[in-house]
Amino acid sequence: MKVPIAYLSVILIWSTTPLAIIWSSESVHPTMAVLLRMLIAAVLGSFLLVLMRIKLPMSTTALRLYAYSALGIYGGMMCGYFAAAHVSSGMMSLVFGLSPVVAGLLAPKILNEAKLSPVKLLALVVSFLGLAIVCWDKLSTGQTNLFGMSLVIIAMCFFSLSSVLVKSVTISIHPLATTIGALYCSLPFFALTWLITDGSFNTEQWTSQSIAAIVYLGIFGSLIGFIAYFFVLQKLDTSTVALITLIAPVFAVTLGVLLNGESISYSLLIGAGCIMLGLSIYNWGEKLFKKRTVSVLSSK
Repeated sequence: MKVPIAYLSVILIWSTTPLAIIWSSESVHPTMAVLLRMLIAAVLGSFLLVLMRIKLPMSTTALRLYAYSALGIYGGMMCGYFAAAHVSSGMMSLVFGLSPVVAGLLAPKILNEAKLSPVKLLALVVSFLGLAIVCWDKLSTGQTNLFGMSLVIIAMCFFSLSSVLVKSVTISIHPLATTIGALYCSLPFFALTWLITDGSFNTEQWTSQSIAAIVYLGIFGSLIGFIAYFFVLQKLDTSTVALITLIAPVFAVTLGVLLNGESISYSLLIGAGCIMLGLSIYNWGEKLFKKRTVSVLSSK
């Protein structure tokens, strides 16, 4: 039962994270909201490390792994939180759903992997066509602005780059240790950003909704979510894990409409459909193409 529970946990956490980010920064400055989130995750994670007697490696290779992971945490989260005031939670989830495609685009150059096949290039075109439609819809209706849209895309690129760089490090390490090491590396940057951009601590302005969202993100979004994701990544095949990037945005858009008053237009549905189709082609297109080819050849 551990694997199904972990799998469902990742879907639920990834579906609710965009909306929780928006709620957490409604009354709390974005830099303070993300700093508190990471502090909560780091403190609880450190306690778990001691309780479970998990070592935190400090070798050069381990430190490089933490640094690469921190790039995605700090770069992705910081841009995402600054964008929260300008974009919808559904939009944020859809853009982040493209991270596997962008990571696949970066992998040949960073990891010296084979260049993208024609099928995956087609997936790339379809996905970014969907993104263009979604962006145009949101910009034309005034539901977001170019600044917020750009920040979300930059955040997704940071996350994708980080995931590819992490794959370049060969080391056997517990997922919790990786998470905590990355949090330790990124916390000083979050704190410095808060000091430079805000530096205030006006708790009287904080609402219970924002505080609850910060606590939720600290415990689930930054700790349990990462642990569950790394767990299913070890136990399930890549195609099954990839389903998460298709399911989570659908739930996120639905939650945004039901709980945050976000709207859905025909253009948004078409764009989201293209993104989902592109992700599907990217993950399973080649397998279906090979099966079709083998079937045709065998029939002859």
